[in-house]
Amino acid sequence: MKDKIVLSQGFEIQGADFVRGGEASCQIVEALRDLAFPPEIVRRAGIASYEMEMNMVLYADHGMLSLTVTPDAIMIFADDQGQGIPDIELAMQNGYSTATQEIREMGFGAGMGLSNIKKNSDKMQITSTVGEGTKVHIVIEANGARSNS
Repeated sequence: MKDKIVLSQGFEIQGADFVRGGEASCQIVEALRDLAFPPEIVRRAGIASYEMEMNMVLYADHGMLSLTVTPDAIMIFADDQGQGIPDIELAMQNGYSTATQEIREMGFGAGMGLSNIKKNSDKMQITSTVGEGTKVHIVIEANGARSNS
């Protein structure tokens, strides 16, 4: 059965929680290693999930990061309640950032988050409503195929 769910986990993410920011993506990496995924697949999932998680910490009030693993794919879904993204196309450009000076002083806000998510996933979908929040869904194929659609 190709679609069998091997693992499903959810992680609550609190906006502005810089103490715990990154913990969920570390747990995702550990889980994928435990499932014996190839290091390159684990690395890509780790980078993408970290960027998704930190975007919620930086820009949302709160959200949920979810992981679903099947034998063929790793799916990560971020669903947050927050400020939303007014122009997704612009936000996807390398270096574009709406980060405050305070966020930049902490070492974040270089404008690479969404583009890093896209670069490290095989499929990416993003929707956002200003004043409500953002949803990002990515798929990383277990066989390593790269389609970036």
